[in-house]
Amino acid sequence: MNKERLLTIIKSPYITEKATAAGTLNQVVFKVDLLATKLEIKKAVEQLFEVKVDRVTTSIQKGKEKRNKNGIYKRSNYKKAFVFLQEGSEIQFEGIS
Repeated sequence: MNKERLLTIIKSPYITEKATAAGTLNQVVFKVDLLATKLEIKKAVEQLFEVKVDRVTTSIQKGKEKRNKNGIYKRSNYKKAFVFLQEGSEIQFEGIS
């Protein structure tokens, strides 16, 4: 897999209360490309963050319909990847901007 594809698979870390609570279980949550497979996500995380990944689960979050004074619009769908790290592996997000 080329370096460009690796950088486009993972869009951002998904930081919520549930996601930070999952950090105690050696788990990290990312927003990823809708077309990315579990194997591609695993390879991307291992190569970019230099950690060992145990397994990956994914879910597609459907965009909500919102309305404002200009009418109704739909937020875009996105995919979340729950990455389970092997024992001894850790990803730190402090200092990354």
